[in-house]
Amino acid sequence: MDLKPWNNKIKQLREIILRPDRIEESKSLSLSLHSMVHSSIMSGTDKKTFEDELWEGLDENAFKTLKNEKGRTIAYGIWHSTRIEDITMNLLVAGDKQIFNGGNWKERINSKIIDTGNAMSQNEIMEFSKDINVQELKNYRIEVGRRTRDIIKSLSAQDMKRKFDKHRLQRILDEEAVLDVEASNWLIDFWGRKNVSGIILMPVTRHQVVHINESLSAKKKSKVNKS
Repeated sequence: MDLKPWNNKIKQLREIILRPDRIEESKSLSLSLHSMVHSSIMSGTDKKTFEDELWEGLDENAFKTLKNEKGRTIAYGIWHSTRIEDITMNLLVAGDKQIFNGGNWKERINSKIIDTGNAMSQNEIMEFSKDINVQELKNYRIEVGRRTRDIIKSLSAQDMKRKFDKHRLQRILDEEAVLDVEASNWLIDFWGRKNVSGIILMPVTRHQVVHINESLSAKKKSKVNKS
């Protein structure tokens, strides 16, 4: 996972994303960065993405049981980062419905939870992970990613500076997408301090890299232990 070119693009995006005269370039760069933190199937890119690298040689048992140094499974990392993308892009940026609530995804994925999972213990993460329907989680992630791309393409220069009103932030708690407990509800304040450009720069792109990197670390550690 060579992050140097990707990090350079993030730096470039940060420099131009609020410039009205660079809006089309900013959106194009956002879409390029976003494509790398999802599977190539999601965006149709011909490049091998960071998520593609994660799935290579990863069987279902490893996906559900391998843990990183923080005790998080790969299944958890994919769930958590996808739920956050769905919540921030659809509830906050678009003021629309979560993808999760529109397709019977809880049952299809066979998930015990509907929130981001921030408050889960290591034991709860393992229990959650073992029952996950891997293919349906992949399908959900693809749908979330494609919706994000549609939203980004529709943004104006004015949108990039837009902050989020309290009703959109409260809706996240009302829908229990984030639990109203200390380990989770700090997210509401964190997102509330951002504007649309900040959401694109952090949870939609950089946050995903963090969890893919953690998952690749768990995968690599497993291979070392087997050798």
